[in-house]
Amino acid sequence: MSAKIYTLPALPYAYDALEPSISAQIMELHHKRHHQSYIDNLNKALQSLSSAVVGGDVATQVSLQEAIKFNGGGHINHSLFWRNLAPAGQPESEPTGAAAPKLIEDIKTTWGSLDSFQKAFAAALLGIKGSGWGWLVLEASTGLRIITTKDQDPPVNGEVPIIGVDMWEHAYYLQYLNGKAAYVDNIWKIVNWKTAEERYLRGPADAAKMISEAV
Repeated sequence: MSAKIYTLPALPYAYDALEPSISAQIMELHHKRHHQSYIDNLNKALQSLSSAVVGGDVATQVSLQEAIKFNGGGHINHSLFWRNLAPAGQPESEPTGAAAPKLIEDIKTTWGSLDSFQKAFAAALLGIKGSGWGWLVLEASTGLRIITTKDQDPPVNGEVPIIGVDMWEHAYYLQYLNGKAAYVDNIWKIVNWKTAEERYLRGPADAAKMISEAV
């Protein structure tokens, strides 16, 4: 039994493409160091799990679950996050009907306006205690929702991860220091609404496949 080996996905833009919202220094460190570290540790844990399964070592199999969840979540979340972003000023980063007609319409229906939605999302992000993620998700039973996940917990309970925002300090601290609110304000300038629309239209039935494709 051999474990799948995961690799670092290439970014769909240059490290400096998201400036001034996110600096090239942060993007390079975040992608090449932090994301790579999650992948390395995930591969190590999966290889150990494979050996434990072959050897019938149940205790080791159980002990590895936390490392797989944390590092696997880090890989999933970051893979989704990179494609959530696009350089400011491009058509896909404009929150208009052209980039995301159905999603924008339904956001306005759910929250009253795009501005009200962004304020609600910002409140959720800034309310995270410690490290975590904020997500706009689509659920089969409740429709559009804003949720948060702690640490590197990924949205893998059937929700469609439409937009995710990394609220770990490594995502913003070198540029914004403790100014998390400014980071949250500026992230909206570089959201890839085209990708968000594509995820939204695929719907909950495709959620698991969507995540598998991301990694």
